[in-house]
Amino acid sequence: MPKAADSKKKDQSRPAMSAEEVENRLISKAYKAVEQRIESGTATAAELTHFLRLGSAKEQLELEKLKKENELLKAKTESIRSQEEVKEMYEKAIKAFGRYSGHPDMDEGDFDDD
Repeated sequence: MPKAADSKKKDQSRPAMSAEEVENRLISKAYKAVEQRIESGTATAAELTHFLRLGSAKEQLELEKLKKENELLKAKTESIRSQEEVKEMYEKAIKAFGRYSGHPDMDEGDFDDD
C-alpha cells in the first residue's frame, strides 16, 4: 500500500491557498472516487447518468455555448473599457486645444453632452 500513502502525501503536500483551490481539490477527489466505483461496478445509477450526460452531444453544445457567451462578455467588458479610455483621450485633447486657443480655464465639464 505505499501507493495509497504516496497519493495521500501528494494531496496534502501544501495547504490550499483559496476557497476555489479547496473546491477544485474536493471535485478532483470526488471524480477519482466515482471513477473507482465505476471501474469496480459499484457506481450508483445517478453517478452513471451524470457521466453519460457529460458525454452527450447536447451537453457538449451547451458547454460550448457557455464558453462562447463567456468570451462575448469578456469582449464587451474590454470594449467598454476601451471606449472609456478613448473618451478620456478626447476630453484631454479638447481641453488641450482649448488652452492652445487661449481658454486656459476650460475644464472637462464644458464638454459634457449629457
